[in-house]
Amino acid sequence: MANIAIVTDSNSGITQAAGREMGIHVLPMPFMINDKTYFEDIDLTQEEFYERLAAGANIGTSQPSPESVMNLWDKLLKDYDEIVHIPMSSGLSGSCQSAIMLAEDYDGRVQVVNNQRISVTQRQSCLDAKLLAASGKNAREIREFLEADKFNSSIYIMLDTLYYLKKGGRITPAAAAIGTMLKLKPVLQIQGEKLDAFAKARTTNQGKNIMINAIRNDIETRFGGLTEDKHIWLLIAHTHNEEAAKAYRDEILEQFPGYDIHIDPLSLSVACHIGPGALAFACSKKISL
Repeated sequence: MANIAIVTDSNSGITQAAGREMGIHVLPMPFMINDKTYFEDIDLTQEEFYERLAAGANIGTSQPSPESVMNLWDKLLKDYDEIVHIPMSSGLSGSCQSAIMLAEDYDGRVQVVNNQRISVTQRQSCLDAKLLAASGKNAREIREFLEADKFNSSIYIMLDTLYYLKKGGRITPAAAAIGTMLKLKPVLQIQGEKLDAFAKARTTNQGKNIMINAIRNDIETRFGGLTEDKHIWLLIAHTHNEEAAKAYRDEILEQFPGYDIHIDPLSLSVACHIGPGALAFACSKKISL
């Protein structure tokens, strides 16, 4: 059986410390803050990021450099036979396509997974990859399995503010002003490659209920319904909003009793575009070996 390394990036929400515990290698995502480069969870913590964001710093995201990717791969291939690399969704960043191109020089020993996941669903893909490796699958088989499984997840995100979408040019100033005046809480959806508008809530409670109902509908219509064996992972993510995320977990458990719900901060690459205070509810179908 091949000795396989699982690699992801910090968009998965897996910290360097958690990665060491889980046996997953995490490539830190770079950020430009006021023209200086920082790396998530290396010299830029969640707290420092949100402090800079609140202070109005000019923050931009970037792909990992080819050198940083290949250096990690080269180091790992001294101890491992193969690598499964699971980057963030190709629809949200060019880092996936870049990694696919770099892997062409590794004679099949590096398999880059383009399964269009982000945050907590990307994290779950890493855990699934470890299970698949333990079951005896090689790197190519793991990549093919995860790519075939890519639509078996959903994420819905409720924003607390429209300011950062306006700042990034993703909505017009007029639309942001109207939304702010009406105190709208937009709910976005990540499905496959795209981040799309899903609904507009007038209150936080309405937004949370919209996400619960959307996940319930996805489970019933796409993932085989709610079953006694609880074959669905339920997941929560947030941007600098941990107490609200924990309270939301309690509300979700009233609707989905008996589930073990994992909570993680949303990746900073997402947070810089949507700002603090966001809540996300996600699901991912458990894999069958």
